[in-house]
Amino acid sequence: MSAPEASTDDARPRLGAGPGRILVAVYGVFAVAATGRSLTQLGLDAGKAPLAYSLSLVAAIVYLVATTCLLRGGRTAWWIALVACSIEAVGVLVVGTLTYVDTALFPDKTVWSHFGQGYGFLPLVLPFCGLVWLRATRQAS
Repeated sequence: MSAPEASTDDARPRLGAGPGRILVAVYGVFAVAATGRSLTQLGLDAGKAPLAYSLSLVAAIVYLVATTCLLRGGRTAWWIALVACSIEAVGVLVVGTLTYVDTALFPDKTVWSHFGQGYGFLPLVLPFCGLVWLRATRQAS
């Protein structure tokens, strides 16, 4: 029987252990989906909605960074994941609001449009789940 995965500093789980594995999987799926969507949109019709498509690419990069940091673990990765999840939270809240307030800015959808409605609102929930997990795995200073 193996011991639970924990850091050497305390009994807190590592970033990619336990529920962190679910986050890694979800972030990985979103990274692939957002990357594919944004690159397709930018490649086929960038002039139609350049802001929306560029923001989809930003979302993809944020998801890739979060996925990588959750997999790597360690103090630096924890801090970078914190920044990525914070950017993601602000992004989905701002873009989600703007897609209702100023529809002319977003003639086409992004991952964060309407608070992630096209993805079952997971883009709205995911950064906050990530932030909760990061708090749970924060190492003693």
